[in-house]
Amino acid sequence: MLHTPRGGAGNGTATADGEPVSIGQVLNLLSEEFPEVTISKIRFLESEGLVEPQRTPSGYRKFSAADVERLAQVLRMQRDHYLPLKVIREHLDALERGEQLPAAHMGQQRTSDEDLPVGLGLPADQPTAGRISRATLLAAAQVDADELAEWESYGLITPSAEGDYEADAVQIAKLVVELGSSGIEPRHLRAMKASAEREAGLVDQVVAPLRRHRNPQTRTHAEARTKELAALTIKLHAALVQSALRVRLY
Repeated sequence: MLHTPRGGAGNGTATADGEPVSIGQVLNLLSEEFPEVTISKIRFLESEGLVEPQRTPSGYRKFSAADVERLAQVLRMQRDHYLPLKVIREHLDALERGEQLPAAHMGQQRTSDEDLPVGLGLPADQPTAGRISRATLLAAAQVDADELAEWESYGLITPSAEGDYEADAVQIAKLVVELGSSGIEPRHLRAMKASAEREAGLVDQVVAPLRRHRNPQTRTHAEARTKELAALTIKLHAALVQSALRVRLY
C-alpha cells in the first residue's frame, strides 16, 4: 500500500487553532516542504477535484486543516512517485472511505491522455518514449520521403544529428496529414510551430529553478512539473482557439 503520512506537509502544516485559512496561508504552510508550489498550482489541483475548499459569501477560498493535509499528500505523491492526478485522487478518496488498496504503480509516468483536451491524446499505436528511425516514422505515419522532407523544411519535424526522431514525430506527422486533407498546408503551420516554441520556452522558465534546486527530490520533480505545465498550456491553447472560432462564427 502506498504510504501517505498524515499531518499535512510534515511539520506544523495545519493552523494551531484549526481555523480555516486562505489560499495565501496555504502556500506559506506548504512552501517549506514544497518550495516549488504556487497559488496557481493549488488552484489547478482544486480544478482537478483533488481538494474542495469552502467558499465565503464573497467567493474567497477557505481551506480546512484536512484540505491542507490532503494537498500535502497530493504534492508528496506527485514528487515521490510521479503518479497521475487521477490515480492520486482515486487513492486518497479510497483511503477516506477506509478502503485498503494494493500498492500503487510506482515510477515515472508521462502526462496521461486524460489530462489533454479531447482529440489531443496520443493514438493507441503511438510510441510514448524513445527515438525512432526515419523508416519507422515514414511507415507509422504512412507518408513518403518527399512529404517528410517538406515538413522538415518548415521545422514541423526535426531529426536529430544522428538522423532519427523523437517518437512523438509520428503523432505530429499524422496531424499534419489530417490538416492537409482540409486544405491547411504545411507552410501554413509554421506559425503554430513558432507558437509552440514560445510556449515551451515559457514552461522552461518556470521549471528551470526546480532543476537548479539544491534538493535532489525537487530537481527530480522538475520533469513531472514540466509535463503538468505542458498539459495546461495545451488546454489553454485549445480553449483560446475554440473561443476565437466562436467569435468568428457569431
